[in-house]
Amino acid sequence: MFKKFTNGCVKLVQNYLPDPFLFCIILTFIIFISGVLFTGQSPLSMIIHWTNGFWSLLAFAMQMALVLVFGHTLASAPAFKKITKKLARIPKTPTQAILLVTFVSSIACILNWGFGLVIGAIFAKELAKEVDGVDYRLLIASAYSGFLLWHAGLSASIPLTLATGGESLVKATAGAVSAAGVPTSETIFSIFNLVIVGVLVVTLPLINRAMHPDKGSVVVIDKGLLEDEEVFVEMPKENMTPADKLENSKIVTWLISIMGFTYIIYYFITSGFNLNLNIVNFIFLFLGILLHGTPKRFINALMDGAKGAGPILLQFPFYAGIMGMMTGANAEGISLAVLMSNVFVTISNKVTFPMFSFLSAGLVNFFVPSGGGQWAVQAPIMMPAGAKLGVSTAKTAMSIAWGDAWTNMIQPFWALPALGIAGLGAKDIMGYCIIDLLYSGVIIAVGLTVIGM
Repeated sequence: MFKKFTNGCVKLVQNYLPDPFLFCIILTFIIFISGVLFTGQSPLSMIIHWTNGFWSLLAFAMQMALVLVFGHTLASAPAFKKITKKLARIPKTPTQAILLVTFVSSIACILNWGFGLVIGAIFAKELAKEVDGVDYRLLIASAYSGFLLWHAGLSASIPLTLATGGESLVKATAGAVSAAGVPTSETIFSIFNLVIVGVLVVTLPLINRAMHPDKGSVVVIDKGLLEDEEVFVEMPKENMTPADKLENSKIVTWLISIMGFTYIIYYFITSGFNLNLNIVNFIFLFLGILLHGTPKRFINALMDGAKGAGPILLQFPFYAGIMGMMTGANAEGISLAVLMSNVFVTISNKVTFPMFSFLSAGLVNFFVPSGGGQWAVQAPIMMPAGAKLGVSTAKTAMSIAWGDAWTNMIQPFWALPALGIAGLGAKDIMGYCIIDLLYSGVIIAVGLTVIGM
């Protein structure tokens, strides 16, 4: 019965989910029309909101593109391949491979979401080379499913914003949170959050394993397609020009690596284990340079990895435009995001408010797929409402955080780097992700409602 339902979701997505870029365009039209109908703004006003937001994620888009490119480049380094290959030989059956990649991805995303997003896809690809009979689509979907846990982990932007405190936090929450902030002991390391995380880390691999198709329905990938292209041909030293010798010099690599790793060590000494996208990309970059050995080898590998960055560079501006329309307010200060959040507030009480905050955040995240954007939109509404109902600020904030992560399972925006590494399209994995969405939604909603009331 479970596999029939899973197969139905997979077929539904494969038949009706368009290319991620077209999906993004359809969302643009939906939000444009909704803004005109529900906020009373003119078509021109909505277009202005759209264009005002269009370029607002350029820095973030560049960071995400580099996550893909540097992650792919690091994965193609011989030494890194040996490590992942050894780990990929641990599972002996397809279902064991699904279990392992889900667990590894979940733990990696808890540590840092950017790291987990790339490592999960890289490891899944290596598993596909080593394990016979594993469904490649489910393998990549399982690697992506660990992303559910990022907003409850060490790189979670909303709890870390709360812990930072300051007058900006008071303003962002409309005075619901004081400048002293909320410590992570009440958010990331709270009992309700740890229980939800623990349940998902243990059971999500089992759910993914249960989705593995029967032998006759498995979609495997030709292992030859997973082999990296030949990125470097050794040139005889006697034929090298001075420029060639410089490009193939290990001394150049060592010198620049010393500089890079000096900063990395300094960063961790002074900042602790505070990973962000910039330092993750910095680590990926200099590990890749060091492990490839010479500048020439690294550049060739980088060029190969850059092939998959196009969709990110194309689609992120359109999603930024959608965010602009979602948050663009009319003369009364009402935007679509505000309307969505207010609907959930009006039907809530003290017991149900965390669950409805979670659901509203999941809905808003579908159109505003950014943790920072989500917080800016919902914090001024949900945080004061929760305080008025007697719900702790930590519980309300974590409800928003979980909602922000939850619908990433059916939002291609965040899957683009993993799909670029895997060489798949969104429709190949989203059918399986729907099952993870439904299952995790129940666990999270119950956890937020029942634990630590």
